[in-house]
Amino acid sequence: MAIKRKATDAVPDAKKVKPNASITSFFKPPTTPAAKATPSSEVKFNKEAWVEELTEEQKDLLQLEIDTLHDSWLPHLKGVLLSPKFLELKRFLKSELASGKTIYPPMKDVYSWSRHTPLDTVKAVILGQDPYHGPNQAHGLAFSVRPPTPAPPSLMNMYKALANDYPDFKKPPNRGGLLTPWADRGVLMINTSLTVRRGDAGSHSGKGWELLTQKVIDTVAKVRNHGVVFLAWGKPAGERVANVNAEKHLILKSVHPSPLSAHRGFFDCHHFMKTNEWLVLRYGKGSEIDWNLDVDPEKAGV
Repeated sequence: MAIKRKATDAVPDAKKVKPNASITSFFKPPTTPAAKATPSSEVKFNKEAWVEELTEEQKDLLQLEIDTLHDSWLPHLKGVLLSPKFLELKRFLKSELASGKTIYPPMKDVYSWSRHTPLDTVKAVILGQDPYHGPNQAHGLAFSVRPPTPAPPSLMNMYKALANDYPDFKKPPNRGGLLTPWADRGVLMINTSLTVRRGDAGSHSGKGWELLTQKVIDTVAKVRNHGVVFLAWGKPAGERVANVNAEKHLILKSVHPSPLSAHRGFFDCHHFMKTNEWLVLRYGKGSEIDWNLDVDPEKAGV
């Protein structure tokens, strides 16, 4: 397994919020070398000019994206953001919140995947479906939960598969399920739908999130053109990567880690080891992912 990174390597949005700090200043772009653009993905984009061209309604509906979607992703996703389907989704979310509905993850965390894993740092992609719909669970990364919430069953099964690949694999402390260390190491963990109503699984599916998240997958496949690993567990995830070029990228498919299906081959799929073997062959020793999760939550971007 790869040498462990220091907890201080986390991207800046993992820092504590200062009193009275604006949401825009809180989510500044990372300045670490790993987050700098590479020639293959540099896009000339004037964010301020783009915002100025928006109508007042568009600015209002897209304020969350303007403030919290990482700048490395915005140039590639801006077309989807202005599509009628996505703007209708934002109107729907606005009405949900206005009517007193509780939405997960909290709005500030909807795009945390983009800040923990800027486009130029993506090594692997893990695809999820719907955010967790219980309190203190979803925080914008597929499969991940905030402490002190214990790891859900699907994530526990992921730990079992990891232990099969790496017997010395270290879980998060206190039976936890925080996966921000993976995200900070280049593992993009994104759900197909980015929000859900409390206690109502799938309640925001088919509203427009799918348009955006498919664009995210397509962008990774196009921009990270030297190759990344796509881990697609379950039929829906497999469909999301149907158009990814298998000659440039590694596509690993298996049943979902859910207790309903994991026994049909997930535990022995060896996807975590295969990911690292492919990365080393592609980029050389040191490019593999450290899958260990024994990081103090206070230092892991909670």
